[in-house]
Amino acid sequence: MSQLVCNITWLIVLGGLSSASAADLYEVDSVHSSVVFRIRHLNVSYAYGRFNDISGQFMFDEADPAKSRIDVSVKVESIDTANTDRDKHLKSAEFFNVAEHPTIAFKSSRVEKLADNKYRAEGELTLMGVTKPLTVELERVGSVDHPKLGARSGFETVFTIKRGDFGLNAAAGMLGEDVRLMVSIEGVRAQKPGPN
Repeated sequence: MSQLVCNITWLIVLGGLSSASAADLYEVDSVHSSVVFRIRHLNVSYAYGRFNDISGQFMFDEADPAKSRIDVSVKVESIDTANTDRDKHLKSAEFFNVAEHPTIAFKSSRVEKLADNKYRAEGELTLMGVTKPLTVELERVGSVDHPKLGARSGFETVFTIKRGDFGLNAAAGMLGEDVRLMVSIEGVRAQKPGPN
């Protein structure tokens, strides 16, 4: 997946601290964030994998969610399916072609609130050098101002893409077309809100 996720992921946290009076900027904490994918194998089971290197930023304005933005990316080189040989194959030109498309990215263009802790983000997903519009629904999981780990916020989203839309057509007889992505992002506040 190229310059993006799920920018995954998805994806993407919309978490503002309840005490915030303006937009807060968060840096994605790769250690506590996850991008997991699922695809059918031989139409009899699901194969799972993940990307371990996630980065980016998100800004959240609790009072005015329309001012929020998401910009998250993952490095395809970090793909992990618990099988070294398979991971090497997936990184090759036959699949993700890491040499030419090293990142997957998602960048939002619009964020709106749907209900308490529920949001919708519209934007673009870039994978394998192909950019497509993507709309995801986000759950704001929570926020905390931790005395040692800092002010943090997190979200989760689950969505499905068709791999053929991005030119990932290898092993069509063995692998399904739909790929489900589960993106959980935790961010550390990088900038306290300034005066209104």
